[in-house]
Amino acid sequence: MDLREHTRQFCDKDNRLASLSYFGTFAVYFLSLWLAIHFADQWYLMLPAGVVHAFSAVRLYVLQHDTGHHSLFETRAQNELAGHVLSPFTFAPFEVMKQNHNLHHANIGNLEHRETGEINTMTLAEWQQAGFWQRLMYRLYRNPFVLVPVGSAFTYFIRYRWPKNTTRFGVTGVLLHNLSILVFLGILYALGGMTGLWIWLGFSFLGGMIGVFLVYLQHNFEDTYWDRRPDLDPHVAAIQGSSCLDFGWFFDMMVAGITLHDVHHLNARIPSYRLRECHHSLPPEVAPRRIKFPEAVRALGLKLWDEERNRLVPFPK
Repeated sequence: MDLREHTRQFCDKDNRLASLSYFGTFAVYFLSLWLAIHFADQWYLMLPAGVVHAFSAVRLYVLQHDTGHHSLFETRAQNELAGHVLSPFTFAPFEVMKQNHNLHHANIGNLEHRETGEINTMTLAEWQQAGFWQRLMYRLYRNPFVLVPVGSAFTYFIRYRWPKNTTRFGVTGVLLHNLSILVFLGILYALGGMTGLWIWLGFSFLGGMIGVFLVYLQHNFEDTYWDRRPDLDPHVAAIQGSSCLDFGWFFDMMVAGITLHDVHHLNARIPSYRLRECHHSLPPEVAPRRIKFPEAVRALGLKLWDEERNRLVPFPK
């Protein structure tokens, strides 16, 4: 069965579904933020509203990712406009992040272009040749208690103010994006004061940690795929090198289907609102293996790519 050919029947865009997903997520984002601020002195109401806000922020980020692939709305112009509008709320400048992500798709599974991936991965051979300080820094970097919280804070609040390749893909766009964030925060302060800013910051940080955790799992699990050209097989890299997380349909809905990352890498033109349907249409004999939550947590202990065993492995004892 030609999987790529099979997925093409799910590439049709529908502006009604796209608008429901897009504007519906915005509605939840602002309503949950207002509720969290309004009930700031009642933690049992503020916390649930804040968690919903954090997930809605993740969902907005995924929708912006879709607009970068022009896979959410029906036309290129609609996707470009929608992606720019999302930028102040995702903290990701649209044009530069779109181009960087396209580089990631072009080099999925390529050991010679790991700089285009979201999470840096050393090979076991590189680890064995590394010196003390390089090993120490890599250990700290891959420690989940550093990678997830510190990585979230650094990536979304600092690194994205000037992402890699900014000078190549658009300095003006990044500067305008940063200005739009300041305007948004100014409006938030005018309406909610410092309480509003702190609540937004805290739950944005939570949303960032959810995002980093999902980004890690997209390509970091035991039987993922890495190789070097000319042996690199893009088809295998897309399906085997990208994860399918089975956390339930509700979680899929909360994060706009980014959990079904294997199907997405096989065909990035599939809208997020059709990914689950596409995945479940695959016959059992060709359907990718699904990773449940316990295995996903265990994957945080895998650190190095073993080229001889074709496995992601823990640090050597």
